[in-house]
Amino acid sequence: MSARVHDIRGSHHPRDKLGRPLHDLRISVMDRCNFRCPYCMPKETFHENYRFLKSQERLSFQEITRLSRLFASLGVRKLRLTGGEPLLRANLPELIGDLTSIPGIDDTALTTNGVLLAKHAVDLHANGLRRITVSLDTLDKEIFARMSGGFAQLESVLEGIQAAIAAGLSPVKINAVIERGVNDHTAVDLVEHFRGSPVIVRFIEFMDVGNRNHWSADQVVPSRELKDKIHARWPIRPVPENYQGEVAQRWVFEDGGGEVGFISSVTQPFCGACSRARLSSEGKFYTCLFATQGLDLRAPLRDGAVDSELLSLIQGAWLKRSDRYSELREQLREREPATRKIEMYYIGG
Repeated sequence: MSARVHDIRGSHHPRDKLGRPLHDLRISVMDRCNFRCPYCMPKETFHENYRFLKSQERLSFQEITRLSRLFASLGVRKLRLTGGEPLLRANLPELIGDLTSIPGIDDTALTTNGVLLAKHAVDLHANGLRRITVSLDTLDKEIFARMSGGFAQLESVLEGIQAAIAAGLSPVKINAVIERGVNDHTAVDLVEHFRGSPVIVRFIEFMDVGNRNHWSADQVVPSRELKDKIHARWPIRPVPENYQGEVAQRWVFEDGGGEVGFISSVTQPFCGACSRARLSSEGKFYTCLFATQGLDLRAPLRDGAVDSELLSLIQGAWLKRSDRYSELREQLREREPATRKIEMYYIGG
C-alpha cells in the first residue's frame, strides 16, 4: 500500500507561534443534532428547551463559501463539514458543489452520524464529495441506543454506510469513540464486521469535550491496548501517514484485510503537528478543537468587510496561536469553565 504524503509548507502562508501552518478547516454547518451522545451532546444539557441557533444566525452557504476561499488563500487545503449533524442542513449537496470548486482545495470531506446518509449519498457524490466519515461507536444495539441517546436505530446507520459505498464514497471511515466500561468490549466486533470491506475503522480515545461529559482518565482506553487486542486476532503492521500532521496512526492487516486506525489524542497528543482550525455554524473561528474563545467572523462579514480585512483578521488570529490543550490537559482543565458549547464531532480527519 503506497502512502501519498502532501507537503503543507508554504512561505506565504501564516504559521503560528509554534511554526504550525493552517492546512485543515472543520466547518460546522449545523449546531443541531438528531443524536444525544453522552460524550458530545448529552440530553440533560441539550434538552427540548435548549436554545439552538435560528436559521439567520447560522452562516449562509454564500458566507461559508466566501470564507473558505479566503482560508484557501492562506494555505487551507482540506475542508471537513461537521455539525451537530451536517445532513440536517437543507440543500447541503449544493454547498458541497461550491466548496469542491474552490481553487486550492484538494479535499472536501463530511462527518455524519449516518442516519440520513442513505437518503443523501448519491447527491453528495454527484456534487463532488469523495470522502465521508461515519461516527459509529458500537454494533451492539443496546449500547448504540444508550450512546446515541436513544434517538436512532443502528440499522439506519449501517444502511447509510452501504449507500455511501454504493454511491462511490469509499473507502468509508468509521470513527468509534471507545470508553472503558461502556463499549470497549465491543471494539473488536467493529473490526470483524468491516474487515475486508471498503471501510476503515478508526478508534478514538475518549476525550474531554469541555467538562460536559464528566470525563476522567480512568475512562480512557489507550490505543495501544486496542491495538494489542486486534493484533492478537489479526496481525497488523504500521504504515506511513498520508500527509504531514495526519491525526490517525495507520495500520494494515498483514493478510490484506484492509486498514485500521488509532487516534490517540489523550495518551499520545499530536498538538505539535496540529494544522487544524474550525469555523462554527455562527461564524466563529477557533484555532483549537478545545478552544473556549473564538474570533467572530460573521459580524464583519455582514457589516461589509472586504476580503483583505477578513484575511487580516484570520491571519492575525493564526499568527497568535499557541494552543496545546491535549499536551497541557491537566493544568488547563483545572481552570476552564464548567460547560462550553462546541459544535463538532469528535476529532478525526
